[in-house]
Amino acid sequence: MSWRDYASAPPAGTDICAEADLDRIRCLTVESDNGHFPLLLVRLTEEIRAYVNACPHHYLPLDHLGDSILSADGRRLMCSVHGATFDIASGAAVQGTDCGLDPVPLMISNGMIRIAGA
Repeated sequence: MSWRDYASAPPAGTDICAEADLDRIRCLTVESDNGHFPLLLVRLTEEIRAYVNACPHHYLPLDHLGDSILSADGRRLMCSVHGATFDIASGAAVQGTDCGLDPVPLMISNGMIRIAGA
């Protein structure tokens, strides 16, 4: 599934948050005219990645049962419901599910993280 397949997918240019407000990981809801969209932001060393915050196994947010979704080594994201793990840099499934997380394109403009057009 592509992030654009969600009825609540925000349009390109929608503000997410200030870049300065993102430490390492942030789960949030992006609001637009399309509704409430669950998003997961990850700050890597040189870039910021975004994924739909929905485990492809249950379609519940990764943080549904708690905020601890980062593995001890910092390389994987974990579903708090059933423990599936995903590569933090690509969203690819590592263990517990056959599908990875849906990436969401970003752009940074004037210090704001926004949904990109592609």
